[in-house]
Amino acid sequence: MDEKTIKETLLKGERVTLECKKAKAEVPKSIWQTYSAFANTIGGMILLGVDENLQEKDVSKRFLIIGVDEPRKIITDFWNTLNSDKVNENILVDSDVEVVNLDGVQIVCIHVPQADWRAKPIYLNGNVYKGTYRRNNEGDYHCTEAQVKAMIRDSNADGNDGILIEYYGMDDIDSDSLRQYRTEFRQENSTHVWNQVDDKTFLRNLGGYIEDRQTGKEGLTLAGLMMFGKGLAIRDRFSNFRMDYLDMSHLVGDERYHDRLTYDGLWENNLYQFFRIVSPKVQFDLPRPFKLEKGGKRNDDTPQHEAVREAFTNAIIHCDLMADAGILRIEKHDDRLCFRNPGLLKLPVEAIYRGGNSKARNPKIQNMLRMIGFGENVGSGFPKIIAAWKETNWGEPQLLNKLDVDEVELVLPVPSTKATSDTAPANAPANAPVNAPVKLNKTQSAIVKAMRNDNHITYEDLGTIVEVDRSTIRRNIAVLKEKGVIRRVGEDKNGYWEVLLDIKIVD
Repeated sequence: MDEKTIKETLLKGERVTLECKKAKAEVPKSIWQTYSAFANTIGGMILLGVDENLQEKDVSKRFLIIGVDEPRKIITDFWNTLNSDKVNENILVDSDVEVVNLDGVQIVCIHVPQADWRAKPIYLNGNVYKGTYRRNNEGDYHCTEAQVKAMIRDSNADGNDGILIEYYGMDDIDSDSLRQYRTEFRQENSTHVWNQVDDKTFLRNLGGYIEDRQTGKEGLTLAGLMMFGKGLAIRDRFSNFRMDYLDMSHLVGDERYHDRLTYDGLWENNLYQFFRIVSPKVQFDLPRPFKLEKGGKRNDDTPQHEAVREAFTNAIIHCDLMADAGILRIEKHDDRLCFRNPGLLKLPVEAIYRGGNSKARNPKIQNMLRMIGFGENVGSGFPKIIAAWKETNWGEPQLLNKLDVDEVELVLPVPSTKATSDTAPANAPANAPVNAPVKLNKTQSAIVKAMRNDNHITYEDLGTIVEVDRSTIRRNIAVLKEKGVIRRVGEDKNGYWEVLLDIKIVD
C-alpha cells in the first residue's frame, strides 16, 4: 500500500471492505472481530491510526489521520496475538501488514484476504459458534448458528450432496424421473456399461445411493433424493428448501406473472424435473438466428442458449440444499433472466470470472447433469457465459453475492421480449392504418397463421400446432391483442378469433 492508494480508498468510504481504528498506542481489542469478519466475508483493509467519524456524511471529511506512536511495537503485538490461540487460524503473510507514511505520520495497514473455503469459519477464543463474525455495511456482527453451519458444510472438500439420508431408499425414488433420466443418459452415452444395470446399481454408480461399509447402513444420498426423489419424500425431509419458477414477461394489466412452477401437487418437485420443465421455458424467447448444419439440418441452438443452460446448471450445483428457508428461484422478465440460489459464493468473485477452478457444493449432482450433457467440471462455466454475452449487445451479466440474504444471483440481460411496432402504438386499435408494420416472434406468427386457417381454433389446438404449452399460447395471445393484431369476438365458448387483415404482419 502507498499513500495515494490509501487516500483513494478512504475517499471511497467502502464500509464493507474498510475498517479504520485509532490505535494510537496499542492494538485495539476490536481488531480481532474485524479480522474474523473480513476473513469470513470478502476480505478487507484495516487501517490503524485513522479515526473515523461515522456521523459525517461527507466522505472527504469523515476520516482523520492521527497516526500511531510505535508502529513496530503494534505490529509485533499484532503478530504475537494472531499466532496465539486468540484466533483459530492465521491466514496472513508478512506482506499483508506494513507501515505507511501518510500526511507526516505513520499508520499500520493490515490487509485481510477472504479465507479459503476450506479454512472457514475463522473464529475467536476457541468458540466457533460464539466467536465467528461476518461483515456488513455497518461493521462486524456475530454469525448465526445457521451461518456457521453453512461455512462448516462448505469446508468439506467432498461437497455436501454425498451424505447418506437415513431411512430413505428406492421406494422414495420417482420412477418416471429416473426412467426419463436414464433415457437421456442412454442417448448421450449409448455404449456405456451402466445402461445394462438395474436402477439401484445405476444410482449407486452415479452417487445417488450409498452403502456405508462401517455401519452397514444404506440408502439414498442427498444427491439421489433431491434429483430423483418423490416430491412428498423431499418435502418431508427438506421442508426448508423449495424450487420456484416465475415468468413475469409479457404482463398485461395487473398480472403478477404469466406462468409459475412451484409446489402445487401437479409435478414431482425434484431437481431433475424442475430442470427438465423450466429449462425450455426460460430459453424460449431468446433469438434463434437461422443456421444450417452440414446436411441441411437446421440448428436453432446458439452460444446464448448454451450459456443460459449453463447458468441454470450452476444455480443447481451451487445450491446450499440444507440452508434455512432456501429457495432455488428462476425468474424470467422482459429484459433479463435471473438465477438465484441459496448459499454465498465459495470462491472470490474475481476467481470465478477467471474460471479454471470449480468448487461445487453438490459435485454428485454436478456429475449427474454433466452425464446428460449439461455443465462443466473444470470451472469454465461462468467464463462461457461471459463469452456468449460478449457476442451480443444485450448488456453485461451481473454476478451478485448477496450477503444480506445469503444468496447468489446471476442476472443475464436479454433483448426485450415485448412485441414492438415500428410505427403503431402499443395499444393499436382495430382500425389501425393499413400496412402498419408489427413485429412478431416465431410463436406469434404461427398463432396468427393458425387463426387465419380456423377462426374457431381452441387454445389446446393452438398448443398442438405451435408445439408450446398453454401458458405460452395465452401469453402470446395477450401480446397479439395488445398490439391490435387479433381480437376475440363473442363469448369464450361460442365466439371466434378475428385477425385484423388491415395490419401488415412482419415476421
